[in-house]
Amino acid sequence: MAQLAELPPESTQQAVGYPSVFLLVTLGSLVPVVPTGAVVSSAAVVAFHQTAPLSMLYVFLVASFAAFLGDISLYWLGRRGVGSKNGSRWLAAIRRHAPPDRLEQAQTKLREHRVSVLVLSRLVPAGRIPVMLACLLGDWPLRRFARGDVPACLAWAATYQLIGVLGGSLFDEAWEGVLAAVVLTLVVSGAPALWRRLRRPGRPESPGSEGRPT
Repeated sequence: MAQLAELPPESTQQAVGYPSVFLLVTLGSLVPVVPTGAVVSSAAVVAFHQTAPLSMLYVFLVASFAAFLGDISLYWLGRRGVGSKNGSRWLAAIRRHAPPDRLEQAQTKLREHRVSVLVLSRLVPAGRIPVMLACLLGDWPLRRFARGDVPACLAWAATYQLIGVLGGSLFDEAWEGVLAAVVLTLVVSGAPALWRRLRRPGRPESPGSEGRPT
């Protein structure tokens, strides 16, 4: 601890930051409650304000690998549940985060576009789990899922890192950029779900739902 305290500020940030990003993104990929996009954007802001030339690259590599590791682990656990007569709590958790309508859409798109849907699923808020479940129910082997998940994780890490860079470039202080990046990430992630909720009560009724005047 004494040696750690003697490190320069940037070295201390890197010694603590990269493992934290790795653990949080991996955990968030396994348990979809951690806002992993906000984690990556915040790390990108901190890296943007550092003088080390490879900080941004390290954040990108760590986030991409952690996301891939979490996805592969969750998919492997889900396949065990699909192959078991009694299922598993992991498969049940995946189903809870994949509403029937979203699952049906994911299955249709997966049949039509195959791997490209898997690549885009990580860029669509709440799109990763329904597509993953569609792959599980479609009996995709782990190797096939992994081939599509590699570019998906790379694109996801690059997108949220770009959000962090945009937030960090607007402010001189790193903490201000982190706050802006977190807010922007949460807005991007939550806007589609909020829009769907707002549209539900206002859906027009079908023409035959009301009696015609006599």
